[in-house]
Amino acid sequence: MAPWSGLWGGKAGGDAYRGTPVVVKMENPNWSISEISSPEDDDEDILAAGGRRKGGRSKNAKQIRWVLLLKAHRAAGCLASLASTAVALGGAARRRVAAGRTDAEAGVVAATGESPVVRSRFYAFIKAFLVVSLLLLAVEVAAYFSGWDLAASALAIPVIGLESLYASWLRFRATYVAPGIQFLTDACVVLFLIQSADRLIQCLGCFYIHIKRIKPKPKSLALPDAEDPDAGYYPMVLVQIPMCNEKEVYQQSIAAVCNLDWPKSNFLVQVLDDSDDPLTQTLIREEVAKWQQQGARIVYRHRVLRDGYKAGNLKSAMSCSYVKDYEFVAIFDADFQPHPDFLKRTVPHFKDNDELGLVQARWSFVNKDENLLTRLQYINLCFHFEVEQQVNGVFLNFFGFNGTAGVWRIKALEDSGGWMERTTVEDMDIAVRAHLHGWKFIFLNDVECQCELPESYEAYRKQQHRWHSGPMQLFRLCLPDIIKCKIAFWKKANLIFLFFLLRKLILPFYSFTLFCIILPMTMFVPEAELPDWVVCYIPALMSLLNILPSPKSFPFIIPYLLFENTMSVTKFNAMISGLFQLGSAYEWVVTKKSGRSSEGDLISLAPKELKHLKTGSAPNLDAVAKEQLASKKDAKKKHNRIYKKELALSMLLLTAAARSLLSKQGIHFYFLLFQGISFLLVGLDLIGEQVE
Repeated sequence: MAPWSGLWGGKAGGDAYRGTPVVVKMENPNWSISEISSPEDDDEDILAAGGRRKGGRSKNAKQIRWVLLLKAHRAAGCLASLASTAVALGGAARRRVAAGRTDAEAGVVAATGESPVVRSRFYAFIKAFLVVSLLLLAVEVAAYFSGWDLAASALAIPVIGLESLYASWLRFRATYVAPGIQFLTDACVVLFLIQSADRLIQCLGCFYIHIKRIKPKPKSLALPDAEDPDAGYYPMVLVQIPMCNEKEVYQQSIAAVCNLDWPKSNFLVQVLDDSDDPLTQTLIREEVAKWQQQGARIVYRHRVLRDGYKAGNLKSAMSCSYVKDYEFVAIFDADFQPHPDFLKRTVPHFKDNDELGLVQARWSFVNKDENLLTRLQYINLCFHFEVEQQVNGVFLNFFGFNGTAGVWRIKALEDSGGWMERTTVEDMDIAVRAHLHGWKFIFLNDVECQCELPESYEAYRKQQHRWHSGPMQLFRLCLPDIIKCKIAFWKKANLIFLFFLLRKLILPFYSFTLFCIILPMTMFVPEAELPDWVVCYIPALMSLLNILPSPKSFPFIIPYLLFENTMSVTKFNAMISGLFQLGSAYEWVVTKKSGRSSEGDLISLAPKELKHLKTGSAPNLDAVAKEQLASKKDAKKKHNRIYKKELALSMLLLTAAARSLLSKQGIHFYFLLFQGISFLLVGLDLIGEQVE
């Protein structure tokens, strides 16, 4: 038989194909192969006439073998990395469970005065359902291994013993349990579709804005005179920095605000310190004095009676006698550092536009890549600013004020009743009241103000509780005013049905009910059906739309979908607290800051034309970095906690996943499995900052 002379074989007559030199490098620097070739290449590298290799370029079996070995090595490295990660997570979970530090229910109860019975009653049914689910799973497993395959047509056939009890349960389940679950399922699916349609319309509006290049522009140019730069449009601006025990970030925020590119005689900085720590008060007061010596117009204010949290702080500051000399007020939270040209890019929009009450800038984040939690928050907030705020600003001239990085016309604040301490979302409160009084808003998507994202799950959880309980408090208070006010009917409908009900109430309701309660129930009551497109396809499409404003975050689309469902527990609890005025609705905890910003962050995020400017903030920012490093060494040890509600739901979802395996529901099984694992990781506090 003649020797095989195919592409990968040798030539007949013993003249084998020469191997082509290949450079192959591996990711591991300890392993590298510079060249792979045939063994005969060293002594038989003969070129044909004309300088061409005899036989031309060809592949070699040994090359393929080495490439496959390299790929196998990479796969083994990935598996080893995953295994080490799993071992590390397992060790962290074991230590956390052994420590036994759960979420501080007692501390919250003590702070809010809420009855422990009232607080625990709402989630008691989750624990009860978990116990029932475990019992039902045991019954289903026993029925599966006993071979009890009782179809609906065979339920009328009399049977005896345990099989009879199981048949009775099937009849009871199909007659009484399934219809109620199916009704609740259908209602949640309808709400889900309505909310998905609203999100799709918003994304289409954002797409239209980008296609048409719609961008808010000042009605008239407010450029300074070339001969006299101070002769341009420079109205009097009051800049406020409300803070409370912000020892990590106070220096950098004060430095950034004092270096705003605006005539010094035309703006005043108010540092509104609500700190109850004497050391923090002293440090902030000394920082203000340092800037006063450098010529900045800055004052320090500290309230004796700290009522009303941030709203009370701002209300107290606006009562100063000198405020009447100012036309606009810019507000920055303690972790926000505006670029020097912030006022020059926002204030000119007020010129010759007497109906404009607010100019809002978007946020940028210095720590968005710090951990998985900050990456997922970044996706959410990018969608909020790029889509929700921009679309509402362009088409409705109204959106919720973000509480910081915005400039208000002081007349609009006074006309709307000023700051009120009646809710924990004073920013949304003043925005709604200003909208009811006819004031218009502008959102500037191209003006950024950098800040921090919460890096620990505990801080993020408390922030989200405040952000989702406050709107429900506000809805109860504002509903009569919305109905009575003399604005257009479509504006009333937008406020009631879209702004409050659909986006603040329905969204957390169906997210929690549909994916955390109804879906597991349909596994144990298969007569109630939840379509595959509700479980997988529509949520995947919505997650894809959410991630479009931040395309670099596309690899995190699956964790984002799972994490949003996981956070629905906190959001739903907050929504119920605010709607029914429970004690936790008035809980206000200042979001913990880490002080990630530095001079390098300020320079790298500044516009190109401003990077060459050198200001007096550099020495202070250097001092910030040194002080933060020293404070981290002396900081008290903190511990990650275990969150009982999330752990209970993880057990429930994993139990339902095991039950779905018996009925061969593939897509439901995978969703329940990964969602249960997501709840487990969050319940063990393994998603954010790992401290101790």
